[in-house]
Amino acid sequence: MNLLLLGFLFFIPILLLLRRGRNPSKRVPPGSLGIPIIGQSLGLLRAMRANTAEKWVQERISKYGPISKLSLFGKPTVLIYGQAANKFIFSSGGNAIANQQTQSIKMILGDRTLLELSGEDHSRVRGALVSFLKPESLKRYVGKMDEEVRNHLQMHWQGKQQVKVLPLMKTLTFNIICSLLFGLERGKQRDQYLDSFQEMIEGMWSVPINVPFTRYNRSLRASARIQTMLKETVQKKRIELEQNAASARQDLISCLLGTVDEDGKQVTTEKEIIDNIKLVMVAGHDTSSVLITFIIRLLANEPAIYAAVLQEQEEIAKGKPSGEALTWEDLSKMKYTWRVAMETLRMFPPIFGGFRKAETDIEYDGYLIPKGWQIFWVTAMTHMDSSIFTEPLKFEPSRFENQASVPPYCFIPFGGGARICPGYEFSRLETLVAIHYLVTRFSWKLCSDNFFNRDPMPVPSQGLLIQIWPRRLS
Repeated sequence: MNLLLLGFLFFIPILLLLRRGRNPSKRVPPGSLGIPIIGQSLGLLRAMRANTAEKWVQERISKYGPISKLSLFGKPTVLIYGQAANKFIFSSGGNAIANQQTQSIKMILGDRTLLELSGEDHSRVRGALVSFLKPESLKRYVGKMDEEVRNHLQMHWQGKQQVKVLPLMKTLTFNIICSLLFGLERGKQRDQYLDSFQEMIEGMWSVPINVPFTRYNRSLRASARIQTMLKETVQKKRIELEQNAASARQDLISCLLGTVDEDGKQVTTEKEIIDNIKLVMVAGHDTSSVLITFIIRLLANEPAIYAAVLQEQEEIAKGKPSGEALTWEDLSKMKYTWRVAMETLRMFPPIFGGFRKAETDIEYDGYLIPKGWQIFWVTAMTHMDSSIFTEPLKFEPSRFENQASVPPYCFIPFGGGARICPGYEFSRLETLVAIHYLVTRFSWKLCSDNFFNRDPMPVPSQGLLIQIWPRRLS
């Protein structure tokens, strides 16, 4: 009886949304909202974990066309597909569509992240983050990133015969985040963050029913622990800045605390700092670790591309005195390696898709998207479109020799337009530094199969188990 009542209460708002303000000359897209609350969520999640999510989406596109309705994570949703859809998502103003994530992401990360903010609030918070993450600011942190990578390899790779790549890359990127973004050195506090952080991200894409022993419930509790730790860290940084015991440029938290407007007022609130630090933790940790892992996987399968990457990295290594850290200038020479990374992102984008919210009734492609509905798009669908990328299943880094030759809004691993990820340059730096030391210090071959699933990011079977052995410069 209680379940029937709960379903009824959730179904009523959906009916109201369907009816409210509908333009009689337009109709909602084809499709079905499915079971109240659940909708098609479990089907999508199952497909992601079975590595058939793209097929699942393609079947909907084949059945209903490039726009269809469904229900995901408790809300009525419209799926849109194609270059025009991507342009609509990333170039529409805040009056039409707004940032909004699934309820699970919103509750776990907070409601003041860049994923939720729009208009002036989005510009204000994004500007504060970019002041730290822009290239001219990141130049000064290359040496620190270099140190974290070398320490990681010495601790976890040197002297080993086999390693699981993905767990180690997650450890590496988390340590880089702690060092550059929080100013946290190695030790107990880092370990406490890592344990709670890993539990927090497990329920990011989940049905938002908060009952014990579910992923969502565990993630909410882990998020609360991280929030408490972040509050303590923010207060400590604030006191250090007030006492001139720290620089506003030493890490991201200090930078956000020290960014003020023309009246001397802090640009971001404490809640905005905490929520967006959690967002940056997720973005900088998971996406980069997945990217580096899949580059290693692809280099093992593509000997010619591996040889070209190795040659480029050895030329850089030969020109440096032994033990000297990489510099910004060194990274700027890694053009082929970054093209390999871009092609990896095309074929295996860490982010499967994303959500927006219709702020008003929207007419799109001959249909009505009702106010309040979610809008869902999938990154990989244009990446693997043969009309955009010839032979999309072929790994071909030369596609990115001339970035202008790629049609706009077709390659979107970092978003696009004004919504492009502010951490793009940070991800590029940590990826290039990591690949440099991996290919110049080790050789490897795969021990496990090539299967992977999404949970919600790509996860290779056995964490990508590889056999490794040391190598020397040619």
